[in-house]
Amino acid sequence: MQIYSALQIGEYHTNHCEDYVFVGNIGSDKILCAVMDGCTMATDSYFVSTLVGKILRKIAKEKGYRELYKLDTKTDIDACLKSVVASLFKELNIAKEQLMLERNELLTTLIILIFDRSTEQGIVLVVGDGLVSVNGTVTEFDQDNKPDYLGFHLHENFEVWYDSQTQKIEFDTLQDVSIATDGIFMFAPVKKADALDEINPVDFLLVDKQNADSKEMLSLKLKKLEHLYGLKPTDDFAMVRLIAESK
Repeated sequence: MQIYSALQIGEYHTNHCEDYVFVGNIGSDKILCAVMDGCTMATDSYFVSTLVGKILRKIAKEKGYRELYKLDTKTDIDACLKSVVASLFKELNIAKEQLMLERNELLTTLIILIFDRSTEQGIVLVVGDGLVSVNGTVTEFDQDNKPDYLGFHLHENFEVWYDSQTQKIEFDTLQDVSIATDGIFMFAPVKKADALDEINPVDFLLVDKQNADSKEMLSLKLKKLEHLYGLKPTDDFAMVRLIAESK
């Protein structure tokens, strides 16, 4: 399996990229991927999206060690996801207390994906808005520019909150799977195009496999969209794409 990721500041943003992307392993079998989108109207939202990514890295490493020493034997994919998100809530609350963060400093969306190579099972949880594509089926989560944020729920009972989540997708085989922040919908002309034909940036990023032999496939696609078609995302953009190897 090939894993590709990309992160790009939006054309209309000048100081910070408020999105963040994380890809890591939990032990030898599980892959953990996530994209975060900080709220533009919040305070220093680039910080919390990055903080969530760093915490997920910590959680992945810790759970990897626990699996290695047979201290964590969860095999159910939803149970694994729930455990990761529970740890994330706990760590965010610790950071909130230690840094005396206000709710307005903790507003980020989260799309988190876990895939188990050994069972071919995968699961995606979306908190807020964004896009999930699973083997050709694209699901857009659009909350009318008023997305849900993790920071709204850190004070809640985790079990109750998690059981109420409906923006969840499970799958039992991986051919071509992507997660992306809503910046994927925000491509617009920023300069004159050299190409004579038109292109759909969403399809180009989700479906086209040009340069799949390069780990920089998504970055190369972004450069082609910009330099050949004159298109760049006007909002920050984060994406992870997983493609199964041909048999």
